[in-house]
Amino acid sequence: MTVTLAVLASTRGTDMQAVIDAIQSGTLDARIACVISNKSDAYALERARKHGIDALFIDPKGRTREQYDEEIMRELEKRNVELVLLIGYMKIIAKPFVDRYRNRIMNIHPSLLPAFGGGMDRDVHKDVLGYGSKVTGCTLHFVTEDVDAGPVILQKAVAIEENETVDTLKAKVQQAEQEIILKSIRLFAEGKITTEGRRVRILK
Repeated sequence: MTVTLAVLASTRGTDMQAVIDAIQSGTLDARIACVISNKSDAYALERARKHGIDALFIDPKGRTREQYDEEIMRELEKRNVELVLLIGYMKIIAKPFVDRYRNRIMNIHPSLLPAFGGGMDRDVHKDVLGYGSKVTGCTLHFVTEDVDAGPVILQKAVAIEENETVDTLKAKVQQAEQEIILKSIRLFAEGKITTEGRRVRILK
């Protein structure tokens, strides 16, 4: 069954490109109905346009978080979106949005949560290296009202080498992010993800 996706992104949308590539190669049975950004210059919007995907900039200025999310939800419902992916999305989602799409909004975070939660992108990798961690990774989780605190769907560990830099670590973690995003979309489409409280179960 083809699953209809929407992507919310504030940055480059590198992980989204992996989803687009998998769809185009026929290895992922999904369709991206739209990409929405709170930043007019987000490269994720340009990626979408290049592939004929609706690219929407919704300006958050002058709106409450609830009003902003209400407009996003109108766009999602117009397109019958089943699953929402947050990829480098730099806004906190309001409770009405979380409630309406409960267990249907997935966020990717570049650490093994709950470690190094709350940060974004390069800052997380910098903190990981500064702490002297030997292992990091990424977490895909369902979005709740609390930042980086929703039920964990999948995690993937990444070893930290002796001379690791923020850039080399980011590249390795992004590769892992793309693997678990694609796997989770497939599992969702097959109805193999169930949630019981904080625990996400992957059905055989």
